[in-house]
Amino acid sequence: MKNKFKKKVFTKYLLISFLILDFIILSKNHFSKKKSMKVCLCTCGKKENLYVKEFVEHYKKYGVDKIFIYDNNDLNGEYFEETISNYIMNDYVKIINFRGQNKIQLKAMNDCYKKNFLKYDWLLFYDIDEFIFLKDFFNIKSFLNQTKFDDCKIILLNWVLRSDNELIYYDNRSLFTRFKKKGKKIKNAIDVKPILRGSIITTINSAHQINNNRLKKCDGFGRKKYFEGINDKNPDYEFYYLDHFYSKSTEEFVNKILRGSIAYGPNKRFYILDNYFDINEITLEKIEYIKFLRFYKIIPNY
Repeated sequence: MKNKFKKKVFTKYLLISFLILDFIILSKNHFSKKKSMKVCLCTCGKKENLYVKEFVEHYKKYGVDKIFIYDNNDLNGEYFEETISNYIMNDYVKIINFRGQNKIQLKAMNDCYKKNFLKYDWLLFYDIDEFIFLKDFFNIKSFLNQTKFDDCKIILLNWVLRSDNELIYYDNRSLFTRFKKKGKKIKNAIDVKPILRGSIITTINSAHQINNNRLKKCDGFGRKKYFEGINDKNPDYEFYYLDHFYSKSTEEFVNKILRGSIAYGPNKRFYILDNYFDINEITLEKIEYIKFLRFYKIIPNY
């Protein structure tokens, strides 16, 4: 009897030991997987040398492994190398030449995804005026490694529009220093941008959300999202979002009009002054500045 009892105890002890060992191995593999996660960011840029360094450094601090910038400047225009040459030289930023082309946004996004979806676990698609904010997370990999995202294929984060802070002219302080106030929400705006899981064969047909019903879309809390038209019904404006420096100062918004749209080309009046005042307060000084530019035909009379 004693031998049988000892044998049972030993068997249970052995089983428990194997379970503990198995747990340790699984945990080790799990954390190794977390460490090996790779995240990249794909973006397009045109006449944005004033802002691109702050943009790159923001995402580097958040733990993004690589940034791909599709250079859509004019053929004889500015070069990103003039501003972020050190990040390009150390291969943290890769510049892809789309200079002088029109309506490149979707083409660039699909090119970036096609070339990198097997190399990276997650791919971000944000513009140079969009800065991610993740409450209580200092590293994007810690955020994405949460089990609540295990079956999410697309994570859609909302915009928080930043106002002009009543500034008329550009100055060289950081965007976060200059534009602390939130702007008014644009009516009927498409207000989400995607983080797309790698290793999925898909086509990107929208800069805002991938219109593929097979792919589960989640918000920053891992909840499945349903989108009706172009408005997200449950924004997460306090926890996980993009700070969108849409207008900046009056002067900078005018320059945004003049440069043309990466998505729509130089002839479509996408960035109209009405949108500027949808977000920002109307003041006499701003109106006078715009009237001055119109008088000298620097900007057209919309």
